[in-house]
Amino acid sequence: MNGYSGSKDDYLKRLRRIEGQVRGLQRMVEEDTYCIDILTQVSAVTKALQAVSLGLLEDHLDHCVRDAAVAGGPEADAKIREAADAIARLVRS
Repeated sequence: MNGYSGSKDDYLKRLRRIEGQVRGLQRMVEEDTYCIDILTQVSAVTKALQAVSLGLLEDHLDHCVRDAAVAGGPEADAKIREAADAIARLVRS
């Protein structure tokens, strides 16, 4: 079971909304919308994706990493390293 299973419907709803925003961006480019207006929408989509990422990360830490830490051993080390790598990727993006 994944850490986000309890929130799966919420994540799907948010991702569908983001998908709609991206389609809106495509439409804006097709219609030669003013650059700043497009950039404003790109910023909104970026923030929405970041919110999803942070929620998934929190769920992962709360479920997968916590369970592995309680169990201890190499699995705990691997989950902590995996989470640290994911955080590093998010910070770089």
